[in-house]
Amino acid sequence: MRRFNVITVSKNDSRGARIKNIAGITMGNAIEFYDFGIYTVFAVLIGKLYFPADNEFAKLLLTFATIGVGFVTRPLGAVCIGLYADKYGRKPALLLTLFLMGLGTLIFVLTPTYDTIGIAAPILIISARLLQGFSLGGELGSSTAMLMEYANDQNRAFYGSWQMFSQNFNKLLASLIGGILGLVLSEDALTLWGWRAAFAVGLIIIPIALYIRRNLPETKEKTTDEATEKAILQELFQDYWKTLIAGVLIILGITASTYIIAYYMANYAATQLKMDFKYTVWAVTVSGLVQVVLSPFMGILTDKIGRKQMIFWTRMGIVLFIYPAFLLINKYPEPYMLFIVVAILAFFLVGNGIASIVLCAEIFPSRIRATGLSISYSFTVMIFGGFAQFFVTLLIGWTDNPLSPAFYVIATGLVSLIALLLVKETAGQPLE
Repeated sequence: MRRFNVITVSKNDSRGARIKNIAGITMGNAIEFYDFGIYTVFAVLIGKLYFPADNEFAKLLLTFATIGVGFVTRPLGAVCIGLYADKYGRKPALLLTLFLMGLGTLIFVLTPTYDTIGIAAPILIISARLLQGFSLGGELGSSTAMLMEYANDQNRAFYGSWQMFSQNFNKLLASLIGGILGLVLSEDALTLWGWRAAFAVGLIIIPIALYIRRNLPETKEKTTDEATEKAILQELFQDYWKTLIAGVLIILGITASTYIIAYYMANYAATQLKMDFKYTVWAVTVSGLVQVVLSPFMGILTDKIGRKQMIFWTRMGIVLFIYPAFLLINKYPEPYMLFIVVAILAFFLVGNGIASIVLCAEIFPSRIRATGLSISYSFTVMIFGGFAQFFVTLLIGWTDNPLSPAFYVIATGLVSLIALLLVKETAGQPLE
């Protein structure tokens, strides 16, 4: 039988200590998601610089495929870093993910364009995305596990809400920087160096985040079993395979809707509706702002009404409103309408995201939590999130229907509700 040395973190720490712990995890998590997500903000511009193609549609597909490539290595990172976190502790894993993300971002900042170094340019960009994806694959499971292990049974969703806060803060920061650069720089300056400056922001903050994380109290010590990695995977896939399926379904609905609403709709408005990029990029800001403001409150509400209730009602809200949302921005292709529909959908996204990530973490026991959550999240995000923009761009091309992205969100949202039949309510219950 495997032996685990689990640290008991005091739930009665001072308010300052609790804030410091949350801030340490949240800051690093936000920077990692920023470094990964800033590519999406500048996806169309980067595509023109690094991906040669005979026509604009092919170039757009290559650009969105590269967004997806960053998700291919997330499952590998989820397994490797998740196992590392479950064996050696959460803190060493979180320091490793920050370092790897910084390395990938540095490649983006320094890589010359296709016109300068030819085929080496897209190869380097794709390599950087693969490295970033590997890092982020292990970040979410480790950071969420650590946040929730700081909490007590009555406020785990509140603590978990800071995971979503940090992810949405990255959207807010990335889109703010993208929007400001788009407004103050000429198109030539933005193309030449402006987008690189946006990537460099994350590099500047990473050393600070590393310092803060080094001083966090650990929630789980190194295990004493030499065969831990193999044993963790064996237990996960033999004893908890149904839980793993439930985890994938829980994440499915929020993943597909997030990557369409929070990211794709801005690119959709620019490419399909021909809105100016300098305005459409602010749609990501609207989504991020709504979710950043509401995250802690939705976490408190999720602790009160339960995870399953929150997931059901917010997911149904997305399913029911997504088609009218696309219909409205097609009928009124103006920035104000884009901002309105994104804000409404973001309200549902934030509650759904918090309840989903918290429930997915709670259904796994501590000894396999980081690995189970990381795998459930990363495999699902790789397929249904990373390639979402690629899929719906193909859908539009095949069907010639500009509203077809809505059907992708509706289908994944409805299928994902099956998860609620497979798991018990975990609110207020002690963690295993």
